[in-house]
Formats: sequence, structure tokens, C-alpha cells
Amino acid sequence: MNKNILIVGVGGQGTLLASKIMGKCFLDQGYDVKVGEVHGMSQRGGSVVTYVRYGDKVWSPVIEKGEADIIISFEQLESARWLPYLKPGGVIISNTQKIDPMPVIMGKAEYPDDVLGKISALGVQVEAVPADELAVQAGSLKAANVVLLGAAAHHTGIEEKLWIEAVKTTVPPKTVEVNLRAFELGYNCNK
Repeated sequence: MNKNILIVGVGGQGTLLASKIMGKCFLDQGYDVKVGEVHGMSQRGGSVVTYVRYGDKVWSPVIEKGEADIIISFEQLESARWLPYLKPGGVIISNTQKIDPMPVIMGKAEYPDDVLGKISALGVQVEAVPADELAVQAGSLKAANVVLLGAAAHHTGIEEKLWIEAVKTTVPPKTVEVNLRAFELGYNCNK
């Protein structure tokens, strides 16, 4: 049976590295894996989505509405934006970070209150992760993406040690230790 994961965020947050780590982990376990990246306005500030699908045989990287088992959201509003893609019984792993979109920056709108709470009120399983804080604790704010991967790892059926190996072999060598700490902090944050 195939599993579908959406990684959503804002340009510059490390969604593409997260998808590479994930793809490596699933490939190493013998799964057929397809990864599709939609960059959009991927320079800092624009919405970015990456599709990761794995299973016995995957024909396309595209995930349609109502098909995502997991949504990993690097920013709260992105959780709401991509919610229609989550399947019933799926889970959202969301950073608690808020990044003001352009209408808010320009004063034409306000950032909505309690985005994750409102999603939870719909009966959706939401795991809120203070990924930025945990990344700083690990040694670098840039490791928030790996914190979120750690938090999501529980929902993939892949053992922790196999994820750790994928992190070690995918991130730049000089960042291995920070990213391993980030993964562990994410992995243990919602236990």
C-alpha cells in the first residue's frame, strides 16, 4: 500500500532538503519512491509544496486532494492552506511558527488566530511542534526542517535508527551533528 506525504512551507525553509532525506530513507528500505517539487514563488516568502510518495509501486509523485496520509507543515497557515489534501484519519505535523503572508505585511489582512486549534476542532489530528525553538536548541535555526522530520518519523513505520542514517548521509557533512540533535529533539517532542 502506498503512503503519501505533503511537505508544505515557505521558500527558504528547507522543504527540499527534508524531501531528500525522506526519499533516501524510503529508498534505503526498498520502497519505490517518487518525489515531486512545486517551487512556485520559492524565493523567500512564497508557498512551496513537495510531494513524497512511497510504497510497493508508485507511478506518479502527484498527491490529489484527500490523499495525503501526512502533511508536514513548516508554518501554521500552510497547514490550513493544504488541509483539503489530507485524507480522513491523516495527521498534520505543524511547526508553531507564524510567517506573515504579503496581505498581512501590507496591512490588508490580519494573521488568523489559533490556526492549529481551529484545524483540530474539525476533528483533524494535529501535532504542534515548536520546531524553531528546538532547532535553536540543537544548534541552528536552519535545522527546523529536520526537527519536523523527526516529529513525523513516528507516522511512517520506519525505525528511528534508519531515519538517523538517512540524515547522516544526506545533510552537508559539516551540519551532521546539529541535524542529528535536531532530529532527536523532534522525534522525542510529542512522545
